[in-house]
Amino acid sequence: MDLFEKLNSRPGPLGEFTSAGYGYYTFPKLEGPIGPDMKFNGKDVVVWSVNDYLGIASNPEVTKVDKEAAAEYGFSIPMGARLMTGNSDDHEALERELAEFSHKPAALLLNYGYQGIMSVIHSLVDRNDFLIYDELSHACIVDGKQLAICETAVFKHNDMDSLEKQLQRATSRLKPNSSILVITEGVFGMTGDLGKLKEIVALKEKYSFRLLVDDAHGCGTLGHDGSGAGTELGVQDGIDIYFGTFAKAFALIGAYVATEPNVVEFLKANVRSQIFAKSLPRALVISARKRLELIRKHPEWREQLWKNTNALRDGLRELGYNVLPSESPVTPVLTQGSTDLCTTIMRVLREDHGVFVSGVTYPVVPKGMVLIRLIPTAAHRDHHIEKTLKAFAAIHDMVSAESAKLSA
Repeated sequence: MDLFEKLNSRPGPLGEFTSAGYGYYTFPKLEGPIGPDMKFNGKDVVVWSVNDYLGIASNPEVTKVDKEAAAEYGFSIPMGARLMTGNSDDHEALERELAEFSHKPAALLLNYGYQGIMSVIHSLVDRNDFLIYDELSHACIVDGKQLAICETAVFKHNDMDSLEKQLQRATSRLKPNSSILVITEGVFGMTGDLGKLKEIVALKEKYSFRLLVDDAHGCGTLGHDGSGAGTELGVQDGIDIYFGTFAKAFALIGAYVATEPNVVEFLKANVRSQIFAKSLPRALVISARKRLELIRKHPEWREQLWKNTNALRDGLRELGYNVLPSESPVTPVLTQGSTDLCTTIMRVLREDHGVFVSGVTYPVVPKGMVLIRLIPTAAHRDHHIEKTLKAFAAIHDMVSAESAKLSA
C-alpha cells in the first residue's frame, strides 16, 4: 500500500480537529504585542491562552536587549553545533546563572524543552536500567520513554502506593549494573496540580533511585525566588535532575537541565539533540540572560501573578464552575460535555464576549469531558478578570444544560 494513501486512513486522534478547525480552533493566529490584549480575526480579545506567566515578553528592558543583541549578532552566530563551533561566553555564563538560580552546582543549556528532555532521558538510561514515570506526564516524557532502551513502568498519577509497587518491582530485578530513574513533573500542565515531590523524595530512604523533575510550568512561577516546585515544596535538594524551560515564564525558546557537574559533563557528550543540532543563536542566549536577571529581580511579578490567579479562580468558583484544585497558576475549568460543547464555548467566548480561551476534549481528557484551560499572567489587570467572569456568567446556563444532558 502506498504510504501517502495509508496516511489518509489513520489521521491520528487530533487529525480530524486539525483539518476541520484550522485557523480557528487549531493553529489560530493571535496578533499584536504579546499580552492580555491582542487581536484575533481582526477583533480585540482578552487572551488567556499564552504562557507568558510573568508578562515579560513585552517588557521594555527585554525588548531593548533583544533589539541590541539581534543588531550586534544576528541569528546565525555562533554557527554550528555547540560541541564543535557553537559555543560562546554568553552560553557558558547563562549556564552558570541557571545553575545558581536552580540551586544546583551545574547546568546545561538546551535548544528546546520538548526535544531536550526526550534526549536527556534517552542518554541517561541504558538497557540494564528501569524508568518509572507518572501516568499524566507530558508527551515529551512519554516520547523520551519510548526512545529509551530500558524497561519502563508507569505509576498512577501522584499515587505513592502505585509508585512504591513499581519501585519494589524494579528493585527486586536489579542487576549489579542496573539503576532506577523516576520521572515526574513539578506542575502538571493541564490540571495544574503539583507533583508529589516531597513524598517521592521521602521514598529515597527506602529505595535507591534518582529523580528527574520536569518543571516547565513551575520554573519562574513557584518558590520564594521563582526557582520552581522543588523550592516551593522544600525538596529542591532531593531532586537529582531539574529540568526547566524558557517557553513559559521566560517567554522564549530554550531549556536547561541542572544537576551534578559529572552528570552535566556526561550529558554534554551524549545528548544527541544538542550534539547534532545548531547551537542557540547568541542573541537568544543574551535575551535569556536578561529575562533571568529580571525574574530574579522582580518578585512582585510573581505576587501579581498569584493575585490575578486567585481572583480569577475564586470568581469562577463563585459562578458555579468546577475549577480543579490547581496548585499553580494553571486554571482548568472542567465540565461534562462533547467536542461540540468545547468548540461552542470557545467560539461564543471569542465572538460574543471578546475572551480568547483554549479548550480540549478527548484524547487529552477522558471521553465525555471538556476542559477549558486559562493561563493568568502578571500582566492581566482587574478589568480583564471582570470582563472574563462576566463572559463565563453569560454562558453558564448553556454549559450546565449540556452537562445535564450527559448526566440524565
